[in-house]
Amino acid sequence: MYFTDRGIEELEKRRGDEDVSLGWLAEQLRTFTDLNPEFEAAIDRLATWLARLDDEED
Repeated sequence: MYFTDRGIEELEKRRGDEDVSLGWLAEQLRTFTDLNPEFEAAIDRLATWLARLDDEED
């Protein structure tokens, strides 16, 4: 497990049974980016990756 997986594990433990919309997730990512602009590139890369999961690979 990577050190950064601790946050993912906490998210799954605390919220793993909840259903959320992608609209809700997008709004939370915007709020996080507003509060933490130094993570803008990482959040943008994550959002782009999630958006393209079903795209055929080149």
